[in-house]
Amino acid sequence: MNKRSVAKSLATMALGLCLAAIATPAFAASCQVKEGDTFYLISKRYNVPLESVLKANPGVDPQNLQLGQTIQLPVQNQAKTVAGPSRPYSKVVKAVATAYTGSAEENGGWAGVDYFGNPLKVGTIAVDPKVIPLGSTVYITGYKHGSLPANGMIAKATDIGGDIKNARVDIFVPGNDASDFGMQNVQIYVLK
Repeated sequence: MNKRSVAKSLATMALGLCLAAIATPAFAASCQVKEGDTFYLISKRYNVPLESVLKANPGVDPQNLQLGQTIQLPVQNQAKTVAGPSRPYSKVVKAVATAYTGSAEENGGWAGVDYFGNPLKVGTIAVDPKVIPLGSTVYITGYKHGSLPANGMIAKATDIGGDIKNARVDIFVPGNDASDFGMQNVQIYVLK
């Protein structure tokens, strides 16, 4: 093989790799289909637009989701983690976050509902109302957990807890066990 053929082969391979990188979508995470799931419910659970979930799963029939099937979740806006939320905010709270599930044992005997009686969903947080008023919309960054949106999420302070005092929040996670979340340092922007 002469130098020209080698150079041409290398250029072709490089172009192929570039095109593959452009054509391959990036995913923040994936989730498993649970009983009763639809793309709409998955988009709400992970706080991502429905259209984005559909685009991230072009080969999946939305009318025929199978229990245990893996669904790709699109990458969230990277700019939010660097510069904070794109919406104006009134204050920033550096807090320690823990996580909880919808089980009655973790919710003072109330299974699956927040302080106001709303169903728990991704984006529900428990707060100390003296630090973050109930009903506040916040943007949280700094946590890492496979069942939460990567790179931060908009959440609603609609729950309280006996152990949630001062700069501590409890983030709802779907499933039956939140012990793998541990304690994580987060930054919370209270949105206007």
